[in-house]
Amino acid sequence: MTISDSRSRGEAEDEGGPALVEFALALGAEVAARDIVPDERAEIEAQLRLWSDAGCDLILTTGGTGFAPRDVTPEATRAVIEREAPGIAEAMRLASRDHTALWMVSRGVAGVRGRSLIVNFPGSPKSIPEAGAGVRDALLHAVKLLRS
Repeated sequence: MTISDSRSRGEAEDEGGPALVEFALALGAEVAARDIVPDERAEIEAQLRLWSDAGCDLILTTGGTGFAPRDVTPEATRAVIEREAPGIAEAMRLASRDHTALWMVSRGVAGVRGRSLIVNFPGSPKSIPEAGAGVRDALLHAVKLLRS
C-alpha cells in the first residue's frame, strides 16, 4: 500500500508501490492487492484492517513514516496491530544507515494483527530494497510462524 496525498490524487507517479511489489516478489510472495491511499489515518487503518482481516500474510506499506505533520502511517499501524515487532523496524533503520545519513528520521513500525504481519517501509523507492535487505529473512520466518 502506498500512502501519499499527491499520489492518491494522481498528481505524482507512484514509484514506491512498484518498488514494494518488486521487493515482495523477490521474497517469493504473491501480490494479492495494491492500493494508494491518502495520508489520512482513518483510511490507512481501514485498509490495513481490511487486508489483515481478509487473511493477507504480509502487508507492506510505503510512505507516511517521516516527520511531516501528515505522516501518520506509524500511528495508523499501531492502532490496528495487536502486537508490535520492534526488531523489524529497528533492523530496517539499521540497514538504511549505510545508505543515508537520514536513516534515523524514519518512524516506521511493524507488528502483527491476527495472522498478518504489517511492515511500514520508508517512502523513498530507493530505500525500499535497502531497508528490506535488513529484514528479508526475518519477514519470511515471521510469516511462516504466523501461518503455523
